[in-house]
Amino acid sequence: MKEYRDHYFRKAREENYPARSAYKLKELDAKFRLLKPGMRVLDLGAAPGSWSLVAARKVGAKGLVLACDIQLTNTAFPPQVFFMREDVFHRSPALEANLQGMGPFDAVLSDMAPRTTGSRITDQARSLELATEAFSLAEAWLKPGGAFVVKIFMGPDVSELLVPMHRAFAGVKTFKPKSSRAESKEIFFVGLAYSPRLSRQAC
Repeated sequence: MKEYRDHYFRKAREENYPARSAYKLKELDAKFRLLKPGMRVLDLGAAPGSWSLVAARKVGAKGLVLACDIQLTNTAFPPQVFFMREDVFHRSPALEANLQGMGPFDAVLSDMAPRTTGSRITDQARSLELATEAFSLAEAWLKPGGAFVVKIFMGPDVSELLVPMHRAFAGVKTFKPKSSRAESKEIFFVGLAYSPRLSRQAC
């Protein structure tokens, strides 16, 4: 456990976040101004809940966070967070109903990551699959002008995600938070100012 007891690990414990990943979203938000009071946010790969807590504190009591993950979490969320145990590839009727009832969203966030196998090629391929599914949900449920943040393990096929993102957003940025471990292959793509019209024209 020694490798985990770094600055951000200790900071997360001090500030009552379940994981150090909270600071990745904080850095992303500080850089791109993603979250504001009253917003509706879809958080994919939410467990154990750090991103949902950061988002909830930013959107406030009048905002909403719909959080989904295949794993359960025992994190205590504020009332504006609604957590569901869900597989984004096999979405339940309950999740579809909540997407319909709570959406569209001002921001779609995806911190989803595959269970790593030790094979870089396999892990990158699975990460791309998750990121692509997150993008499809963003296309379906983002408000015009909304933002999309997605984690991906960098690999040779990332253009399969970046090309359609460039068509759907006015701007697409690449960001590596300081709070990411140096040895991590993860990177975040940020889509800004979603345009359904541009996305449809690209089809």
